[in-house]
Amino acid sequence: MKIHYAFFVSALAASLLIAGIVPVVPKSGPPPVGPYTPGVFAGDYLYVSGQGAKAADGSLPPAFEGQVRQTLENLKAVVEAAGLTMEHIVYTQVYLEDMANCAEMNRVYRTYFPKAPPARATLGVAKLPGTPVEINAVAVRDLTDKKALSVPGFDPEEPASAGMLTKDRLYISGMRGVNTATRAVPQDHAQQVALALDGMEAVLKAAGLTMGHVVFVNPYLTKAVPMEVMNREYAKRFEFGNTPARATIEVTSLPENAGIEFTGLAVRDLAARRAVRPKNMRPSPTASPCVFAGDTLYCSAKSAFIPGPNQGVVVASIEQQVRQTMRNLLDGLEEADMDFSKVVATNVYLDDMSEFQRMNKIYALFFSGVAPTRTTIQQIAPVHREQQYPEGMYPAIEQISLIAVK
Repeated sequence: MKIHYAFFVSALAASLLIAGIVPVVPKSGPPPVGPYTPGVFAGDYLYVSGQGAKAADGSLPPAFEGQVRQTLENLKAVVEAAGLTMEHIVYTQVYLEDMANCAEMNRVYRTYFPKAPPARATLGVAKLPGTPVEINAVAVRDLTDKKALSVPGFDPEEPASAGMLTKDRLYISGMRGVNTATRAVPQDHAQQVALALDGMEAVLKAAGLTMGHVVFVNPYLTKAVPMEVMNREYAKRFEFGNTPARATIEVTSLPENAGIEFTGLAVRDLAARRAVRPKNMRPSPTASPCVFAGDTLYCSAKSAFIPGPNQGVVVASIEQQVRQTMRNLLDGLEEADMDFSKVVATNVYLDDMSEFQRMNKIYALFFSGVAPTRTTIQQIAPVHREQQYPEGMYPAIEQISLIAVK
């Protein structure tokens, strides 16, 4: 998909178009490698696509330190094209192909955020699209709306704030299943999950909020923590049928050798939070299909899984699965009286990064105007697809989550 709107948003232009969804494209920087926009301004927030380590000419710095620096320079270029600075950033997600590089990444990263760094999640993944590191971001339009939070036990070596308050939201850093006093990972899986959730609750409490204010959660877990254990402990913390939207992602590694990390977002005014559930989906103890935070809709990650009787994934190819996933996401959008034209950001999780372009071809069909920002990762090694599941079912080979604004 060729991006046909190469205009650059200044601070003045952005202020005149507060009510709209405005594309942000820096004058210099690497061209998008897929059907997405580098940045999108919507209301009070700027969403920035996952930025990689390649320079505008396509070159990749030879050393990892330079690769991180180039990634952050690419991020900075998008933010500055929107008339903002790195200080306006309130949340980032950092993806690394090799978690052994985390300390070096942190050394470079902290130089770009010398004071009140944004909330952050850091993840080790199997593959990124042509880069060893990728960073996405959310920035706030008005710096006076930004306030950093700290909580006892948050890792002092982490160049991140435990939480970041804005006028209407709270962004929560990745809280891991580690003992906050010793930084050790307990042997018991349920205890790891409980510690990570306790960390989330501590940040919420520091903001004067509760778990009931949470609208979206990313549980990131490695193979060390069974999914059923995480779900069982997680469900205890939320009201059945009114849970946050969620994208549960298995990753290859987490900092501190943790097995589980939770990051998320809460709304400050509980009256602005509203769960949305299409009629073809039953209430869940672990995730709502979509949840509003004021005018912003956060939708759970969807796959090609068909709900209802004879439920499951019944198509095999990446093209077929992406089509069905987008159909599933549309159910949530339509229940909220929205469509794909209101989507400002997506995360795409691929089973095999070699299918990146095939995925792009189908994904692009659903966005005819301003393509949303996007982050694309392959989080773990590919599944074995040659083994067909019972009753003609197939493994899910992609997931997509989204954010939309009315």
